[in-house]
Amino acid sequence: MAVLDILTIPDERLKRKARPVENIDDVQAFIDDLLETMYDTEDGIGLAATQVGSQHAILVIDLSEDRDQPQVLINPEIVSSDGDFVGEEGCLSIPGYRAKVSRSEKVTVKALDRTGQAFEIETDTFLAIVLQHEMDHLNGIVFTDHLSKLKQQIALKKVKKNR
Repeated sequence: MAVLDILTIPDERLKRKARPVENIDDVQAFIDDLLETMYDTEDGIGLAATQVGSQHAILVIDLSEDRDQPQVLINPEIVSSDGDFVGEEGCLSIPGYRAKVSRSEKVTVKALDRTGQAFEIETDTFLAIVLQHEMDHLNGIVFTDHLSKLKQQIALKKVKKNR
C-alpha cells in the first residue's frame, strides 16, 4: 500500500470528471492506497479518487470513531435526494478552510462495493453530506464551487498561505 499525494486547489485535475470503473479487479490495489491515504490524514473522513489525480469513479469513507469501518463506493450514483441542509464543510483538497454549504438533507445512493456487489445507501445523517461532498469530487466539483466568488478567493488564499 502507498500513501498518495492529495491534490489541492487550484490544481486543474480536481476539475476532471471521473470515469466508471469497468473491471473491479483492476482497482483493488488502488482502493487500498486510497484508504491508506485517507487514514494517513489527521482528520480525513472521506476521499475521492479524483483528489489523488485518478479518474476512477471510486470514493472511500470512514465515519467511525476508531477509523476502522471503511466504506468503498465504486461508480456511485445519487438516485434520489430530498430536503435542504446547511452545514459547515472542510476538505482535504482545501486545507485550512471551512465554510457553510447547502446540501440535500436525505439521499439514496447506489454503488458497487469493492467485490463488485451492488448496494444502496439511504441516509439522512451526516453520511448524506459526506456522500454528496465526495461524489461532487467525482464530478469535478469542490465544495467551494458552491460558494460566492469572494469566498472562493478567500479559500484559495488560505490554501496558498498554508503551503
